Amino acid sequence: MTSVTSHLAQAALALPLIGTLLAFVLGRRNVVAFVLASVTTAAALGASVWLVLRHLGSGVAQDVTTLDALPLGPTLRVPLQLRDDATSALIVAVVLLVSLTVQLFARWYLYSDPRYRVFASSVALFTAAMVLVVLSNDVLLTLMGWEVMGWCSYLLIGHESERAAARRAAFKAFVVTRLADAPFIVGLAALAMVAHTTRISDILSTWTHIDGPLRLAVLLGLVCGVLGKSAQLPFSDWLPDAMEGPTPASALIHAATMVAAGTVVLAQFEPLLALEPTARLTLVLVTGVTSLLAALAAFCQFDLKRLLAWSTVSQVGLMLLAVGAVPPGDSADAALLHLVGHAFFKSMLFLLLGWLSVVIGSTLASRMSGSLRRLPRTFVPATLGLFTMAGLPPTIAFVSKDAMINDAARSQADGHVEGLIGFIMLFLIVAATAAYSMRAWLILQHRTTLERRGERQVLNDSHVVRDVDIVELLRTSPEVDEHGEEIAAVEEYDEDEVLPRPGVMVRFMMWVLALGGIFGGALALTPLIDIDTRHLNLPMMGATVLLVLASVLVVRIMSLRQLYGDASRRLPRRMTLLATRGFGLDRAYLALARPVVWFAHVVHGTDLRLAAAHDTLPAGMARLGDLADAPHTRRPSTGLSWVVVGVVVASVVGVTLW
Repeated sequence: MTSVTSHLAQAALALPLIGTLLAFVLGRRNVVAFVLASVTTAAALGASVWLVLRHLGSGVAQDVTTLDALPLGPTLRVPLQLRDDATSALIVAVVLLVSLTVQLFARWYLYSDPRYRVFASSVALFTAAMVLVVLSNDVLLTLMGWEVMGWCSYLLIGHESERAAARRAAFKAFVVTRLADAPFIVGLAALAMVAHTTRISDILSTWTHIDGPLRLAVLLGLVCGVLGKSAQLPFSDWLPDAMEGPTPASALIHAATMVAAGTVVLAQFEPLLALEPTARLTLVLVTGVTSLLAALAAFCQFDLKRLLAWSTVSQVGLMLLAVGAVPPGDSADAALLHLVGHAFFKSMLFLLLGWLSVVIGSTLASRMSGSLRRLPRTFVPATLGLFTMAGLPPTIAFVSKDAMINDAARSQADGHVEGLIGFIMLFLIVAATAAYSMRAWLILQHRTTLERRGERQVLNDSHVVRDVDIVELLRTSPEVDEHGEEIAAVEEYDEDEVLPRPGVMVRFMMWVLALGGIFGGALALTPLIDIDTRHLNLPMMGATVLLVLASVLVVRIMSLRQLYGDASRRLPRRMTLLATRGFGLDRAYLALARPVVWFAHVVHGTDLRLAAAHDTLPAGMARLGDLADAPHTRRPSTGLSWVVVGVVVASVVGVTLW
């Protein structure tokens, strides 16, 4: 048993790495790169599913070796071990499932891209880095996966490097996350140096007995790094700009890898967070405010792809908020369950939106209005994905959000202020999530311009309409001209023959993700997730459902008689513009950067002047030497000659008398 599970965990990590090398080195043709990257990812997914099934039977956690320990002497032990437990195995399986779906979709979406081989290799490497972070039981391995994800995100966001917007977004994502990574790296180094080991389990046992400002500073450093990678305030603006990358890259970054890695890392260090109320309170306040502001921004976006981007910021903030609000001593599995659910519905929604954008030619709400009616086969999966994100029962998001609220309520009952703040913010975030999910659904299923024009023309041709049944009859009748002849322009078309669509395997995988979001709540009943389902707070669950339904109803009322069925048009124009611009965070970045850039210019100018002075110094010294040499006659003076004679005479006399 132990040997088999160890090999399965190693395979889940090694196979995507092998796929990266094979696809990049041997994949000279796009189809070869696709086959190599997809087959290795599928094999890794098979290994992870087998690993999950074995954990369902035993549930025994164990350490897994990778390479031999680094020989750094007795002062610092670096075992380079992985940690294989049930929850980690589940998350790895979900990450690989999303990655495989992205690889399949990208082959269709980027079919004619000359740089597809690089894209497929980067996706495989990105996947391996996330798997490493999830399975890591060594802070050095965690840091390696963390850094590789940062580099891969830069490559994927800037994949279309011929566009200035893509280059700017990639550079912005890299710089902002690197700025936040500095205290994160220092924090991990401090944890290892004090504990004299990089093994996470040993670090936890050592630092549990270390009290004082040092532990708080280290944890705040970890929180800062997580806030940067997860696009939380004040680092939140880079993620919506990352939409300049291809849609498959957005699906991977937003759903199952980089932004979700922070939740996994903080869940690993939850025993230390439980001992520092200040760090927990900081985490709850920052992520709660970020999640609420991001939800408002998502509700106001004119572009549905950016709506999903801001919803990711909000959903990740929700997970991190749950980690901070959990009662001390309890696990953060409710947040990890929401991470799994978020990977299901968010990756499916991004890929579905990419499919629709290929057909429609845009992701603007004005262009996407009614797109689900134009592609009827997308209606059910899109509806399932958006309703899962809204948290309607019995979806996985409903189960995870209820578990997070229950954890915060228990923490508040124990007298923890972060539990009280988290409880209030969780309810507000649940309502806001349902609002922007309903708004997106209303836009996507709204009647198309052609349908509305046809209905309007039919009604205008009717001189007198006395019965509402006649109106309904006219709405279902074909459009006719002034002579009563049917207009051919509104004839039905065969979607399968006219509109592009991804292959059968891609559509099957998207259905798997959609159904995973619907029925994934059953994971709470398995040993894979440690959530107390025996003591359900039924009144609180009922209140959550009523809150979601009330939010949905309010948005529906707001959408009535609005262009494109867009409920956000009821909001003040100034508010929507501010939200679509990211609440002016770019200006904050500029205000912070201007003094740094000015100082850099001063240093650069000073360096140029010093370099110029250094270049002119030899010529100046030579000129000075020439000036000093000019009055010299090059003949010894009389006085100097007598001095030399006197020295010689004195020397001879001295030697003789001696």
